Amino acid sequence: MTLTLYPAIDLKDGACVRLRRGEMDQATVYSADPAGQARAWQAAGFAWLHVVDLNGAFAGRPVNGAAVTAILGAVSIPVQLGGGIRDLAGIETWLAAGVRRVILGSAAAKNPPLVHEACRAFPGRIAVGIDARDGFVATEGWAETSTLTAVELALRFEDAGAAAIVFTDIGRDGMLSGLNLDQTVALASRVATPVIASGGVGGLGDLDALKRVATGTRIEGVIVGRALYDGRVEAAEALALLDV
Repeated sequence: MTLTLYPAIDLKDGACVRLRRGEMDQATVYSADPAGQARAWQAAGFAWLHVVDLNGAFAGRPVNGAAVTAILGAVSIPVQLGGGIRDLAGIETWLAAGVRRVILGSAAAKNPPLVHEACRAFPGRIAVGIDARDGFVATEGWAETSTLTAVELALRFEDAGAAAIVFTDIGRDGMLSGLNLDQTVALASRVATPVIASGGVGGLGDLDALKRVATGTRIEGVIVGRALYDGRVEAAEALALLDV
């Protein structure tokens, strides 16, 4: 089976960064030119970009809009965007600007009707972002943890028509310690919506392990951040591994 590999462009104060476990004060800056980074990932052969407005996720509104707009103008491959998008007007604005798919995270946990409404209004262009700490959903830039499990939240949207669920294990994000395969598979086995795995990829071995367990599940892709920027994962090798 073929899995889609999504290189992550996480935006903080206009720059491309990677966090550790979602802590904003644990940011490593990799590029001050997000549009240039986006062009580089496109040139490397990636078919999608995964972009997150980190400041926006904490603020509850878009903050790095200029950087996102620059990215959209720099590439022709589709972009999925999350972070600080909390209402239908914001969704519509970004889709009209050229974003292929909007990811609703905190809004999905706190305002489920918005997800249903958005999926009806924009079929195939809304994803649900489920960020979990020890299995429980976290919101507001991961600053708050709820009593809702990731699977419980995912099941709320089974009939919504979401294009995908982006599942992130916060404890592994940016740590290069490997994906949480158990929780990812457990989630993907309970839902009909395609699942994109995220958080912890540290090398090709992690991608190979995911591919092995993804067979027969709804797992359709994986997001890679720090490992790509650090050179632990080489784009061509990773794409070849997952495209079989």
